[in-house]
Amino acid sequence: MKNILILNTGGTFSSEASGHGLAPSITGDEIMNRLGMVSEDISITTEDFCSLDSANIMPEDWVSIAKRIAGSLSEYDGYIVIHGTDTLAYTSSMLSFMLQNIQVPVVVTGSQMPLTMPLSDALMNLQCAVWMAASGVPGVFVAFDRKIMLGCRTSKVRTVSFNAFESINCPYIGEVNAFGLQLYTDRRVKRTGISLQTDYSDKIAVLKVFPGMDLDIFSFLQDHGYEGVYIEGFGLGGLPFLRRDITAEIRKASDRGLPILVGSQCRYEGSDLSVYETGQRIIDCGGIPVYDMTQEAVVTKLMWVLGQTKKYDQIRWLFGSDLVGEVTLK
Repeated sequence: MKNILILNTGGTFSSEASGHGLAPSITGDEIMNRLGMVSEDISITTEDFCSLDSANIMPEDWVSIAKRIAGSLSEYDGYIVIHGTDTLAYTSSMLSFMLQNIQVPVVVTGSQMPLTMPLSDALMNLQCAVWMAASGVPGVFVAFDRKIMLGCRTSKVRTVSFNAFESINCPYIGEVNAFGLQLYTDRRVKRTGISLQTDYSDKIAVLKVFPGMDLDIFSFLQDHGYEGVYIEGFGLGGLPFLRRDITAEIRKASDRGLPILVGSQCRYEGSDLSVYETGQRIIDCGGIPVYDMTQEAVVTKLMWVLGQTKKYDQIRWLFGSDLVGEVTLK
């Protein structure tokens, strides 16, 4: 018998109509009434962890979820987190870093339509999540639209379609088809046990570069105590270095110990700062490449890394390391 805990945090999945639009209100008991029997070999417990639109899920909620999971590992063989879709990929990414080496599956899921609406995708997503949670495959995953994705590689790419999420620069872990749950992984984790690390810093900024961008933002961020910056550059990660020299700002920041990460605005295929002159200038000035990581993974990894260390060299080393499958290093 596999024991699975469902943590219901709200989101569209658990929403009903209110005077101000859809709002989370459905309880775990109501979810179980609709889920019915998934398997005679699976025992499911539900817990109404919180009831929030995922726009209101904050880093302190990630800490609470991670601690709730880590504190009950002797009781359950797998976990499901029901979550709103808007920030689901941030949560799955941060849980990946906070729950490193977890020995059981943690599956984050949600839906594009509320559970109680006709034609909703909620029930199928939850059923897939239950089977993945009972699979014994360790790690943090996302179950959505009959696909299983690594949590730190998942991004929301569509606003209303049922296939709202994609696995970015990484194959699916599995999928559900006419033969049931098909897994394409032999994932193993270190048998040293879970490493619960929930410290983080929210003093970070994300900048999307555009032609003519004013460079005053960099001195503003440094003067106001920001501890890390992620720049989304053009194409393979390029930044202007002539009339508005962002690379010079990166050098100033790096010299002061402020880590500047540089990636691409393009969602697929990643960045490579070694190809063009602009990219090589970024590296020479102390910019830290993020390769093919998702934006959600970069943001949460930066927050998490800054919770472990403020030393520039250690931060650079951690971003040159694949901790949970979040990056393909070159």
